Order: sequence, then C-alpha cells, then structure tokens
Amino acid sequence: MATDVHGEVATQAAAVRVQGLTRAFDGRRVIDDLELTLRPGEFTALLGRSGCGKSTLLRILAGLDREIEGAVHVPERRAVAFQAPRLMPWKRVWRNVLLGLPGNPDRATAERALAEVGLENHSGAWPKTLSGGEAQRASLARALVREPDLLLLDEPFGALDALTRIKAQQLVGELWQRRGCAVLLVTHDVEEALLLADRALVMRDGVIAYETPVDLPRPRAIDDPDFTALRAELLSQLGVDAPARTT
Repeated sequence: MATDVHGEVATQAAAVRVQGLTRAFDGRRVIDDLELTLRPGEFTALLGRSGCGKSTLLRILAGLDREIEGAVHVPERRAVAFQAPRLMPWKRVWRNVLLGLPGNPDRATAERALAEVGLENHSGAWPKTLSGGEAQRASLARALVREPDLLLLDEPFGALDALTRIKAQQLVGELWQRRGCAVLLVTHDVEEALLLADRALVMRDGVIAYETPVDLPRPRAIDDPDFTALRAELLSQLGVDAPARTT
C-alpha cells in the first residue's frame, strides 16, 4: 500500500493521485503545487502550451524525475512511450520490446505484444528497416509487454505523417479498450485528445487550470456538433480562437 511521501514517488496498485506537487528548475517552478487524480481505467488527455510542464509531469509519474516536493502515488506497474521510439539499432525488434523487462522473458513474450500492435511479422527485423509508424508501434509493444496499470504517452504520434497518425490513434484507442489500463496522453492536438479521451485537462502556470469530461459516444466524429463545441472550448482555454470549419 502506498503512503504519502515528500519528494519521492510512491507506488500503489490503483490510480494516480498527486498532491502538492512542485518541481523547480534553477529556482523557476515549472510545476507549482499541482493536484491531480486519475481513475483506474480512465483515458485522460493532458493539453497545454509548450513549456507548461506537461512532459515534466509525465516524467515524474514515470519515475524518471524524483527532484520533487509533494506526494505522488502511482501504480507499481507503469510504462511510458515517447515521441521518439528510442529503439536500440543493434538489437532485433523483439529484443527491443523486452529491453529492461525484469526476469528472463523469452521471445514468445515479445511476439505476443508485437502481435497486439500488428507487428507479428517484424519480430526479427532490425529497427532501421521499420517505417516511422512501425517503429512507434514497436515502442508501444515495449510498453504493453510490461502489463501496465498506467500507460504514459508523451506525444507518441507527433513525428508521424497525417495518415499514419490516424492509424496510430485508432490503435491506441483499441489497445486501451482491450487492456483497460489508465492512460495519460500528453498532446498538443485538441482533436486527438477529444477523439481518444474520457477527460481532457489543460495545464497552465504549473497547475491543472481546466478540466472537462468528454462525454461523447465512441467512435467519435470531428463534425459532431458536441465535438465541435468541446474543441472550441479547449482551444479557448489554450488561448487559441477556434477557426471556422468549411464544408
């Protein structure tokens, strides 16, 4: 069971709970007394302008940054996928999937995760032979093989072309519904947030400044009037006027 700790990350079996989180760099508070709760199985999208602290928060939840003040409770089993796939070029794809996994997992374990993301035929390939979308799917497989209760995604589609990005978004939505883990997606893309998330958060001045449920039926359509209204509201919260859509 997790207990409150100061300046460290405690693990727990369920959802995320953050209390009074502060992270400063050279005396400047990037995260300032932040409060956050993520429910088990919930898909949450975190939006905000560049430099607002989104990725810093994700790194803290992943356990990659411990120079903090406050209490952070996260599931013991968690995994992260970044915008860059970060595959080791000297290791076959299946070995990349198992990289850092405790114990002595065999190739079949990696191949099950690769099959989930549609890469079952690329298990023995070298990373340099993969397309950008395939490399990102391999990165997702590396996260999924850890059977996470919390999946952290730091703009994982940002480097993909438009069509590949749509496919990757659909894949993540399917994996989440199948796996049932909590997901925190950091993104700059408002439409992406609304297509995938149960709840959208806007980070500003080091805190969660705004949040809204995304109570839209799935699959979602960007021309749905309710989708359009939520999109306009989120853009407003981000300081952007929503452009009028042409037909």
